Amino acid sequence: MSTLTLVPESAPFSQEQRAWLNGFLSGFIGIQDNANANSVSALATALLPNPTEHSSRPADSAEDLNDAAWHDASLPIEERMLLADGKPTPARLMAAMAQLDCGSCGYLCKSYSAAIATGEEKNLNLCTPGGQETKQMLKRVLQETPLQSSADAPRPVVASNVASVNSSQPVSNGGATSVWSRKNPFTAKMLEARPLNGTGSSKDTRHVVIDLSDSGLTYEVGDALGIYPTNCKLLVEAIIDSLSAESRTGVTTPSGSAKSLSHALHEDFCLREPSDELLELLSSRISRAESKTRLQQFIVDGVPAGFDVLDALQLAAGATITATEFVETLPPLAPRLYSIASSMRQVGNEVHLTVGKVSYEREGRTRTGVASTMLAERLAAGDELRIFTHANHTGFTIPQDDSLPMIMVGPGTGIAPFMAFLQERQTRRASGKNWLFFGDQHAACDFLYEAELTAFQTDGLLTQLDTAFSRDGECKVYVQDRMREQAAELWRWLEQGAHFYVCGDASRMAKDVDCVLKEIIASESGMSDAQCRKFMEDLVSSRRYVRDVY
Repeated sequence: MSTLTLVPESAPFSQEQRAWLNGFLSGFIGIQDNANANSVSALATALLPNPTEHSSRPADSAEDLNDAAWHDASLPIEERMLLADGKPTPARLMAAMAQLDCGSCGYLCKSYSAAIATGEEKNLNLCTPGGQETKQMLKRVLQETPLQSSADAPRPVVASNVASVNSSQPVSNGGATSVWSRKNPFTAKMLEARPLNGTGSSKDTRHVVIDLSDSGLTYEVGDALGIYPTNCKLLVEAIIDSLSAESRTGVTTPSGSAKSLSHALHEDFCLREPSDELLELLSSRISRAESKTRLQQFIVDGVPAGFDVLDALQLAAGATITATEFVETLPPLAPRLYSIASSMRQVGNEVHLTVGKVSYEREGRTRTGVASTMLAERLAAGDELRIFTHANHTGFTIPQDDSLPMIMVGPGTGIAPFMAFLQERQTRRASGKNWLFFGDQHAACDFLYEAELTAFQTDGLLTQLDTAFSRDGECKVYVQDRMREQAAELWRWLEQGAHFYVCGDASRMAKDVDCVLKEIIASESGMSDAQCRKFMEDLVSSRRYVRDVY
């Protein structure tokens, strides 16, 4: 299938990056086949660098330094997002590409844009890779570079040589091909959602087991499981009440099905962050100046964290909109991706997850994670849910050579894929050494999988286990601190060919781990700065240093 070409061939991007940007830009601005090519070109020019200008800038200019920093593949997304200091530059666009798996749209972010570009995915509102900040930046650019009328516009250039991901294909990467996919999920049964935290913990983490019997679904360690959640019925009821609507009112779902308003809001529509369309609709229907101003400001600057559809309706109390008008502003309820915490070779026709329930208070109301709360509270053993497997293509899996060592850093729920890694190595009787860094708040109540990890140590599978429980001492200690304490031994493992994996929080943990890893290589290797950078680049390019962060 052909792909619209918005990004010039002269732009300094790889083929993969160009494919991502073509899909992302065309999806974001709603490019159709009759779009104005001149407007598209103007938009691309506004977003992309001028090669001549770039080559003429002083070598130590801020933009050159930012561009150089961007190409450090180990930098986390939040650091790259700060490079351009709020300006719509290539670094800021490319920062969005750094987030390979936000988990909020049921795609890898790059494959989402590719699916938009090829026409496989019609919904343009599942997520904006890079988050609200990137979305607002693009909106500013579009305001400065308005699209011209397309009435007499020439057709844009079409290219057919750009690689893309077909999201409709079965995603299992091992065993028999399954008919189930993101577009055709399997209805499975949840077998258990066992609490992993002990008494006194401030967290609620669950070991979730789902039955794959009769599905034909297969997966490999490092893959993810997609889950289609449902919304909390109490939230649905509150929204219907705010609309002064009848729950039995008929509406049309994103797939074209006819359902009652209550069922559609429960099963089909996203009720988290309100869309600009909803904010605009509510703003046009209220007379209160203060509320109108706030809604309009949200359209420009984005809504506060945690502000949801019900908040918008309550802010616009008194506004009259129909159920049909309301649902037409809502994006579909997208699946969530979770790292798989089991090896199929060990657990058979099951898939295991490690899920942290999201729940917090905001302005007097409890806000809950859609999928995490469904798994932890709203589903009982034997209840059904819709799932699909999502193959990993980033190299986040165990070494092909069973004799090579593995170093795994996975605090909190970041431990999930490493439970799968260890099970896989155990089943394969791999001779390579295994080292896990795990951290959380309290050893007494937050040591996830303590019994299983202790058994792995007793069996000799887990060669070394270093833990960091941040709230147990006078000073907070984290996994990166344990790495620093073990610097010499960690370097020896790297010299022996160890693969280094990180899973978990991108905003702080992964960034700090990356910094400490660089420190250890520099201090223990005796290499020059240039040699250290080359060593890190080789680790990344050879997929010996792989991260699954979110």
